[in-house]
Amino acid sequence: MTLLRERYRVDLAGLQSTCERNYVRLMRLLPEMRAGQVSRRVAVSRGEHLLGVLRLEVLEVSPYTTTLHVQQEQQLPWLPLPRLEVRVYHDARMAEVVVADNTRRLLSHYPYPNAAMHQPDEKTQLNVFLGEWLSHCLACGHELESHF
Repeated sequence: MTLLRERYRVDLAGLQSTCERNYVRLMRLLPEMRAGQVSRRVAVSRGEHLLGVLRLEVLEVSPYTTTLHVQQEQQLPWLPLPRLEVRVYHDARMAEVVVADNTRRLLSHYPYPNAAMHQPDEKTQLNVFLGEWLSHCLACGHELESHF
């Protein structure tokens, strides 16, 4: 009996749908992003205990795109801080993760195993993670501080 692993195929429609929903979430959290140097801090708390702070910061604005830095500021001692760079395409109404931590130029899929130990669907997973993170902040977050 031979075991052959099925080759990973990118679900392009699913990835595009995720990126479209992330665009809507980001526009709700940072509606003035096209205006320039804007940042916002969204806190998530349980009672008086601060659980985390999401920082959204505009890095670059061009006529059709905006690049954002998305980072969690408060950390749990056992969990590394997630840091993402997100490119927002206003003409296509999509937002995708383009940098995660220090990994530039994310590929649509990776061979597995690989030296960096990326998952075959790393790009999709990062965009889904961004969506869950933004959704949680929209549902449970509150304004910590505003810099306009």
